[in-house]
Amino acid sequence: MKYFFAIKKTIPFLFAFILFSCASRKDIVYFQNIDGLAAAAKTNSYEIKIQPDDLLMIIVSAEDPEAVIPFNLSTVSISTANNLSTPRGQETIQSYLVDANGTIDFPTLGKLKVGGLSRSEVLEMLQLKIAKYIHNPIINLRIMNFKVSVQGEVTAPGTYNVASDRITLIEAIGMAHDLTIYGKRNNILIIREVNGIKSYNRVDISKADFINSPFYYLAQNDVVYVEPNKARINGAAVGPNTGVIISVTSILITLITLVVTRIK
Repeated sequence: MKYFFAIKKTIPFLFAFILFSCASRKDIVYFQNIDGLAAAAKTNSYEIKIQPDDLLMIIVSAEDPEAVIPFNLSTVSISTANNLSTPRGQETIQSYLVDANGTIDFPTLGKLKVGGLSRSEVLEMLQLKIAKYIHNPIINLRIMNFKVSVQGEVTAPGTYNVASDRITLIEAIGMAHDLTIYGKRNNILIIREVNGIKSYNRVDISKADFINSPFYYLAQNDVVYVEPNKARINGAAVGPNTGVIISVTSILITLITLVVTRIK
């Protein structure tokens, strides 16, 4: 009988453990206060800045194709670079590498300082300089190696290439197939480097206010790290089979209780 009462006393503690180990809504749901966010809040018009080691594709066009030739890099064959025969349709336009000083060597115009400028500022500068030689030049600029890394408690951690000129934190998390149930929503780390200086920033995506923060949009080469929550850390300390052990223990206690009850 004393074993029966001991088991009976243990059951409430097991239920309490299961109950309090469950995550609450405030730990899981995104944008919890979005309904209370001011409708008149300013739109975040973030523009990425050109940084050293960026690869820029810049194409100049105009009504006269011959006139823009001196302002464009020549095309290069991918297969020639690999010392192979050159099949048709494998040519690509060369890109400009932004050096450590934030400059590029532009045909005809020489060295241009682009580091620290936004895409629109670089386009405006090129427009003014090239317009001295060509009537109504059309300039297209794109960062070819724009990428972000998403690490930690996400379903698919990795480094992702970005096709557009900007990406939001939520879009980057989506590319990594969302946070796992063990990821901390209120303490996401964003590592960003600007002019050679790294900054470490914390973002709470469980509150909608972060939409207006400087880190709603990511910059190229940003690293996003999702910290594991307490349940994951405790699980790692106890062991990955803790859940199975608890389940088996619960079944055994139930069976023992039934047997003891019948004997009684």
